[in-house]
Amino acid sequence: MLSKQLPLPKNYLDKLYKNGHSMTEMAKLLNCSVHKVVYWMDKYDLPRRTMSQAVYLKSNPEGDPFKIKTSLDKSEVFLFGLGLGIYWGEGEKTSKDKVRITNSNPKIIKIFRKFLLDICQLKRHKLLYQIICFNDSKPIEVKKYWANELEISEDKFGKIVQIPTQGKGTYKNKSSKGVCILTVASIKLKPWIMGELEKLDRLDGSVEERILGKN
Repeated sequence: MLSKQLPLPKNYLDKLYKNGHSMTEMAKLLNCSVHKVVYWMDKYDLPRRTMSQAVYLKSNPEGDPFKIKTSLDKSEVFLFGLGLGIYWGEGEKTSKDKVRITNSNPKIIKIFRKFLLDICQLKRHKLLYQIICFNDSKPIEVKKYWANELEISEDKFGKIVQIPTQGKGTYKNKSSKGVCILTVASIKLKPWIMGELEKLDRLDGSVEERILGKN
């Protein structure tokens, strides 16, 4: 153990912190107070994690739960584009750390899930599911429907949120099973997806014309 009377070595502090230790954990390893760790971290001007970064690190002690696949075959290239297209149209874009899509069509949810699992190589246990349905629906039936369609256990959904019926006729019939929300919480995956969408926004005119057609 290092003496409490000696300055804490900069390289050791930096290494411990970058390896994911909290300052409380570092204090125990260094046999000193947390205050002393904080003092020398500030003294050396070592960068500190934000709260969201600290939470992410604690939630993923073995490192990032995803790894973007870079060598793609033709079917994977198609899935890559399709996944980004789904998020471009259906994805939540305002939060910093939530990758989330909402849809009443199970196929859309399944395709985007495949994009996350195959292209982003996300660990399956990071996928979170939620159902929202109308208050005149039967939650048990709705949960069973989505579980069958997505081929997952019913307990993956937790408590179903019910809302007042909206619309009539065709709209109501199409939405009789409500919507499913697929979410992944990641302060690293979300920026990557948004960065890929920004690349699409920066398409030069000739490429854009080939995709969208000339007016």
